[in-house]
Amino acid sequence: MTYAEIRNHRLYNQQITTQNFTSPQEVVSWMGAMQAQEYAMAKWAIGLRLNGVFDQEIEKAFNDGLILRTHLLRPTWHFVSPEHIRWLLELTGPRVQQINAFWYRKLNYDSGFLARTNDLIASELEGKKYLTRTELQEILKQKNIYADGVALSCIMMHAELDGIICSGPRKGKQFTYALLEERVPKVRQLTRQEALYELCNIYYTSRGPASLKDFVTWSGLTMKDARDGANSLSHEFKREMADGQELIFLTDVPDLKVPQPTFLMPDYDEYGMGYKDRSALISPQLKPLLEQAVKAGNYHLFIIEGMLAGTWKRIVKGKNITVETFPFQELNKSQKQALEKAEDLFLNFANN
Repeated sequence: MTYAEIRNHRLYNQQITTQNFTSPQEVVSWMGAMQAQEYAMAKWAIGLRLNGVFDQEIEKAFNDGLILRTHLLRPTWHFVSPEHIRWLLELTGPRVQQINAFWYRKLNYDSGFLARTNDLIASELEGKKYLTRTELQEILKQKNIYADGVALSCIMMHAELDGIICSGPRKGKQFTYALLEERVPKVRQLTRQEALYELCNIYYTSRGPASLKDFVTWSGLTMKDARDGANSLSHEFKREMADGQELIFLTDVPDLKVPQPTFLMPDYDEYGMGYKDRSALISPQLKPLLEQAVKAGNYHLFIIEGMLAGTWKRIVKGKNITVETFPFQELNKSQKQALEKAEDLFLNFANN
């Protein structure tokens, strides 16, 4: 399997080449989980995978609870659908708790203390009282629990990973927390093996071709989990070798002889973050420029014909947003025109 074939499959499966859905919640459900610590860019990651949708429509879906934002898979924010959040937390939450255990010990937060903060937060949110982090911090302070910065983050993330809280509707530009029990309908509980199958099925359907190592990096689970989940996949999934790695993907992808797209890639987008090995996304001669950009903290990258080709800057001027692009190398006329269209697509999304 060539790099071009890998990109074609991934772009199609990730809903970038061809959009098959009409609502933000459908995209998030298809992707399983989408990295979302940069909220504005995470909304664009959804918008990129829909035709003609605007930022405000995704904001409404978030406020209505049709898509949620919480910590799972790895210790960072993700968008997730209500139908998936419970079993994803049960499957991946313990691994994130293990990672966070260093901070719990450093802060002297034992299981009894964290159970107490869970209970306090739950009692304050009961009855659909959506509260911001600052409001909950003040309530904890009234109970003689003083926490800010990393300490407060640990308390809140622990409650998320335990399935006590998730995102509520925003108050202006402020995020709120909600009780998971009040925000998410009950669903059938999955066994661990069922959950492993479900996560592998979602991952290799929406992100294939990908390796077991790619899945491990994305999911935060172990290699044993990856093998167990992949071994349970149906015969519809195909396995092919590329650069010494076995890649897994669905065989029912249509004819992909279409131009690979050009677009402004959101920060931490799944087209890049969904994989450990990103060799298919950038030519070797441009890797030093990419490394320099990332080292400088510039995660705004743009894609030309399916490959990383430069960085871009989002500029906010009052209520309007503009962009500036910085190619890694000189672009030809058709590439420049494609990049201009990509800029217009993002600006149409962001300014409406």
